[in-house]
Amino acid sequence: MVGMEPEQGRVIDFATAAKAARATAAKAARTPVRGADSTEPRLLRQIYGEILRDERRDQDRSLEDVARTVGMSKQYLSEVERGRKEASSEMLRSVCGALDLPMEQLLARGIRRMTAHRTLRTTGHASVELCAA
Repeated sequence: MVGMEPEQGRVIDFATAAKAARATAAKAARTPVRGADSTEPRLLRQIYGEILRDERRDQDRSLEDVARTVGMSKQYLSEVERGRKEASSEMLRSVCGALDLPMEQLLARGIRRMTAHRTLRTTGHASVELCAA
């Protein structure tokens, strides 16, 4: 079905435009998720670190306070939060305990963050201009 002619003098075929939008979305869905400023996929330690840092900040707690509660250095906790150090599962459990954050929530938030980047990637590419009479 051919749409009405816009002011610029172009005719838009709605069926073709919709097909092109679906093809673009399908291609984006197959594209691997990349980090915001790098060409490599984000590591799990980076995602977990962000979640722990966000939770600590939401509670208005300092690095020093949480590190002391867990029994680790402030510098090491900072490295974990920035995704530069891989924390063991025992260490993650300890930090989650200090923040009153169940491990299940850490895992669930990690999955949501990984999925959110993929979802944003697929919805941002298609652009179709529709004109109606």
